[in-house]
Amino acid sequence: MRHAFLKLVLAIAVTASLVAKPQAQDPSSPKPETFRSAVDLVTIQASVKDAHGRIVSGLTTNDFEVRDNGQLRPILSLRSDRESPLSLAILVDMSGSMRVDPRIALVRHAYNALLAQLRPDRDDVAVFTFDSALHDRRGFTSDLASLRDALSEFEPFGTTSLYDATAATARKLAARSGTRKAIIVLTDGIDTSSDMTPREVSGLASSIDVPVFVVVTVPWLDQRLMLNAMERAMPSDSADLRDLAEWTGGQVMFATTPGETVAASTQLIDGLRQQYVLAIEAAIGREWRRLDVRVRRPSTVVKARSGYFAG
Repeated sequence: MRHAFLKLVLAIAVTASLVAKPQAQDPSSPKPETFRSAVDLVTIQASVKDAHGRIVSGLTTNDFEVRDNGQLRPILSLRSDRESPLSLAILVDMSGSMRVDPRIALVRHAYNALLAQLRPDRDDVAVFTFDSALHDRRGFTSDLASLRDALSEFEPFGTTSLYDATAATARKLAARSGTRKAIIVLTDGIDTSSDMTPREVSGLASSIDVPVFVVVTVPWLDQRLMLNAMERAMPSDSADLRDLAEWTGGQVMFATTPGETVAASTQLIDGLRQQYVLAIEAAIGREWRRLDVRVRRPSTVVKARSGYFAG
């Protein structure tokens, strides 16, 4: 019953392609008054890269264009500060499929590489693992030394509820006060038992501005098979792991060797530190609102949340 209710709520919130139509109102009836004690803001974490994949810095509000359900909206504020702390939830796949090949070893290597990129006493990190359920391993802390052994006593077991675990982690991270938040998932990318779909999870995560970055640790052959399957998928097919990341403003990255895990971790953390944080005024009403963030410069690529749930 709980899962059915959750899926019903999410189905309403994440249907980005269907915007609710306002109900007709009797012209003779008085219009209801709306009181707003303060401006409700929608924050948008955005990364901007050029055609060669290099991070574009030094942009101002005049360089950005934000459309809310197709309507151009003024940008109320913009922040770009490498010194701002990060608030991260690291979500580690400990399901049975991670026993295959060197997957768990690569995950542990990626985890250690991520911690090496973070700043003690400034960045805020929590560690979760998942199999068929989500497990809290370390609460949010800036004492990074206490996280070093967070994966040492856990062995892969059980089915994989990757999407459900990501959704639950997004809710936990939403309560954090940091302006730069993200979920980093270390996994082999195979979900076997989630109730939620990637589309539902991405809608939830993007509605609370939590980008999802996925580091897939699999052998090279499995990487090619996964990429080929994604490329063959038709627009009408179900959303996949790459869609989940892209719609939240995140990214899927592959790591097949220890060296690649270090490169992916460095690129990921450096990109988060150089994100722009924009704010616009939220729309009035209760509906899913589509967001489109662009930069008024040629050959730039912007990654940002796909929308938000007004109200």
